[in-house]
Amino acid sequence: MSDLYHPVKIGSLVLPGNIFLAPIAGYSDRAFRSLCVEQGAAMCTTEMVSAEALTRGSGKTEDLMVRAPNEKIYSIQIFGGNADVMARAAELVLERTDCECIDINGGCPVPKIVKSGAGSVLTKEPEKLYEIVSAVKSASLRYSEKHPERGSVPVTVKVRSGWDASHLTWKETSDAAIAAGADALTIHARTRAQGYEGKADWDIQRRVVENVAGRIPVFGSGDANSPETAKKMLVETGVDGVMFARGAMGNPFLFKRTIQYLKTGEYFAETIKERLCAGFRELDLNIQDKGEKVACMQMRKKFCAYSSGIRGGARLRMQVVSANTAEDYRKIFAPYLSGELTE
Repeated sequence: MSDLYHPVKIGSLVLPGNIFLAPIAGYSDRAFRSLCVEQGAAMCTTEMVSAEALTRGSGKTEDLMVRAPNEKIYSIQIFGGNADVMARAAELVLERTDCECIDINGGCPVPKIVKSGAGSVLTKEPEKLYEIVSAVKSASLRYSEKHPERGSVPVTVKVRSGWDASHLTWKETSDAAIAAGADALTIHARTRAQGYEGKADWDIQRRVVENVAGRIPVFGSGDANSPETAKKMLVETGVDGVMFARGAMGNPFLFKRTIQYLKTGEYFAETIKERLCAGFRELDLNIQDKGEKVACMQMRKKFCAYSSGIRGGARLRMQVVSANTAEDYRKIFAPYLSGELTE
């Protein structure tokens, strides 16, 4: 069983394990990534960064790219529908950060992203995906030639299985990504039409792995939200690694649990107090980065996730969505933090 957890090579980059944090808009900021790294995530990816905004000099966009203090390896995801703009954005990423990897978003189903010609549109237009991946890869190679001390920064791609059930383009997109020079591919086995609903088709992940045939690593995403489902995905589909997304929300311990399970066949769950303490650490880190007002607003949805499964959770979440200060959160969860309530 232990061989299910293993190092992975992406281009010239060697990762110590094969359990990762996906890019999650509104969640995978550097505070949360920091907690996931502590719990064993081999690599985390930032929230998606707009290539257009980056090339226009958006300070808010650059804030998304800041490395967490404890991240030894991290990836920055960019999105856009224009190959030249994506190439320029990749150059800026390399100039302004010391990231180890650049990821291209080819899967986001959100309408405003799709309308911009980015995200899951690229699964409908494999030739456009090829152009964008090729442009970003060329930008990375040019940069490494000018800065050999930096080394080659690999380029990866995250895609969906297709536009809808009638247009499953996973083969065309995986072929296009490889032909354009991608160093790894993540397949979220849902269509754009599914969004985040319905069931991910892991048989498609298996077929992508077979189609790629070891040329580059393939990672799986979609419905892997526990140690058991992560193992099941690895065994049934043959993917080289698992990328946790929604399952990790409010649950950075998922990485530690999964690694334990893959190595030993068992794992130990955290107490409610331990979970909430992690949430407060994330809150404190976000206050340092964004100030108390913004951090507390953004942590509302996150504390809803941290409190999931707690008895009386619905009542707690009604209070959480009105919290405006760190002290508000402490009062709400005081009985759990003191140990007075344990379930």
